[in-house]
Amino acid sequence: MTRRPREVRAVVAALVLLVAAGCARGGDAAVAKGPYGKEVAEAIPALEKSTGLKFKRPPKLELRSKEQVRQFVERTFTESQAAKNLSASEAAYKRLGLIPDTLDLHKLFVDVLSEQIAGFYDPKTKVLYVVQGTDPAMAGVTVRHELVHALQDQYLNLDSLQHVEGNDDRAAAAQAVIEGQAVYEQLASMSGDGSFVDRIPGGWDRIRQTLRDEQAGMPVLASAPMVIQEELIFPYLSGAEFVRRFKAQRPGGNPLADLPRSTEQVLHADAFFGAKPDAPLAITLPALGGGARVTYDNTFGEFETRLLLFQHLKDQAAAARGAAGWAGDRYALVDTPRGQGLVWLTLWDTPVDAADFADMMAQVVAHRYGIAPAATAGSTTPGGAKSWSAGGRALALTAADVAGHPAVLYVDVPSGASTSVVDLSKVSVR
Repeated sequence: MTRRPREVRAVVAALVLLVAAGCARGGDAAVAKGPYGKEVAEAIPALEKSTGLKFKRPPKLELRSKEQVRQFVERTFTESQAAKNLSASEAAYKRLGLIPDTLDLHKLFVDVLSEQIAGFYDPKTKVLYVVQGTDPAMAGVTVRHELVHALQDQYLNLDSLQHVEGNDDRAAAAQAVIEGQAVYEQLASMSGDGSFVDRIPGGWDRIRQTLRDEQAGMPVLASAPMVIQEELIFPYLSGAEFVRRFKAQRPGGNPLADLPRSTEQVLHADAFFGAKPDAPLAITLPALGGGARVTYDNTFGEFETRLLLFQHLKDQAAAARGAAGWAGDRYALVDTPRGQGLVWLTLWDTPVDAADFADMMAQVVAHRYGIAPAATAGSTTPGGAKSWSAGGRALALTAADVAGHPAVLYVDVPSGASTSVVDLSKVSVR
């Protein structure tokens, strides 16, 4: 899906304030020039010590009103490519039953981000912005968090890392490390070392729960569909956990210098740090048949596959199991003679993984379209695909071997349109 802008900051407020309460250090710092000069002067040496990186130039801070921030968010979502990606995300989400058909995703994201932002670093202008009127305690932790991003941007191009066209799963993995490092180093710098987790009763589990509990204090975010909430939290929470593992596995290393290539590698330590890292497979779909043509294609990845299964099955363990073994995927929004549809090809590590996912997707179809459980097997076509006709849609689920890899193809098109749109023998995998 389209990756949301990095400027989602206040969602970590409760987490950082919780740590600050147990880790705040005394001492007077020289006051730097500009807004929040004292906070900047105190944070910079602590962040340099924690990250092992030195600021090449002083960061620039400016104040912005709430209305100016909202205008910034609006501009972000009206840029041509961002608007196209968001429109495609909305269509795919609706096609899979992840968000209501009446939801305006553009408006939702503008409202959510405007509600949350206390400050942000813009890699285009190289300026750290803080919202006027922000609570002083919140402003202090926001400045420290954003200073990490300013420091990151002096060593790597943050814009290029996050805007990986056509591979949203890889962009999500990069975003997780960028935000995860900012969260982790922010907290580590506040404690003076990396032991901040040990100073909190309940450790990382408490941090995780605090972050989730904070959603209740943000009405727009709290009322958003589950997939939106989880996507916004993922880079902060799972990203910080990844950075924590990185520091343990590769002390002295820079996580931004060797980014994970998928959310699978963020979620599973062995997939990234194992003796043989589990790199995702890249899929290229062939020209479609049945009068269909691709209008947009991208990746979901393991994390969003897990969210889809959880959305419909309401079983966290089953969703995690059904998405485990993900090896790569490609989805496409398609135009057919009857209207818009979606095709989604997933590759799996083993035939058992593929079979588990195919079984769960059959259950998703049953839930999505109100099909009785006894009918989840669907009708089987001569080619081995399970097919259904429900809710004005023609649906097909096919388990196959694609270029030597266990695969599952899901097709959802309007009734009357052909579900035989992908020739699996012509799919390219690398």
